Amino acid sequence: MTQFYKEIIWQTDKKLCPYPEALAFMRQQVEAIHRQQAPQRIWLTEHPPLYTAGTSAKAEDLINPHNYPTFEAGRGGQWTYHGPGQRLAYIMLDLTRQHGPLPPRDIRAFVQILELWLIMSLQDMNIDAFTREGRIGVWCFDAQTGQEAKIAALGIRVTRWVSWHGISLNVSPSLSDFEGIIPCGIRDYGVTSLQRFNPSLHMQEADAALLKNWTSLFGPPALPSATPAG
Repeated sequence: MTQFYKEIIWQTDKKLCPYPEALAFMRQQVEAIHRQQAPQRIWLTEHPPLYTAGTSAKAEDLINPHNYPTFEAGRGGQWTYHGPGQRLAYIMLDLTRQHGPLPPRDIRAFVQILELWLIMSLQDMNIDAFTREGRIGVWCFDAQTGQEAKIAALGIRVTRWVSWHGISLNVSPSLSDFEGIIPCGIRDYGVTSLQRFNPSLHMQEADAALLKNWTSLFGPPALPSATPAG
């Protein structure tokens, strides 16, 4: 489904998207947004099981016992797992423009507001989340172990002041698949998911929280006009 909110398209996929197709689409959109030939876009999707390498990825941090496909992502960060049950939000914004409280051309502020967006969305689902100095991502105390664990990751790339890639939120992925990498190079902490806190939380609840808190941060949307996804 595609909805139009102000000058941003909010697109939600109904099926898994192959990662190479996602990269190709984002590259095309980023160039078109830069040329002011396409609207800005937030794209919610999922991928088949795979691992992506950021620009700081180390070969020794890839274990990959299931021999899942691996891809060079071109974003910042290290190794990341993507798979069914994980919500990807690819964020393609013109960062030369003001977006609510986000000033133009401020990448640090952009990352911080994405972290806040995730924390607010998780709070709506009764999960207390936070960031930690020196660690990438959004964290919480796992409902089953009581230990700190990552529940969401960020990996951003900016090309000609247009952002792409984005955030990933663990809704109901196979957490054992994260054992195929050292996630983001951090060896001392695990990963968790929404369903470890509440089995009734599914992708629909996550998407609703993300949309609600995006508009809370950046202002109320115009009335949506929905069209079927291709």
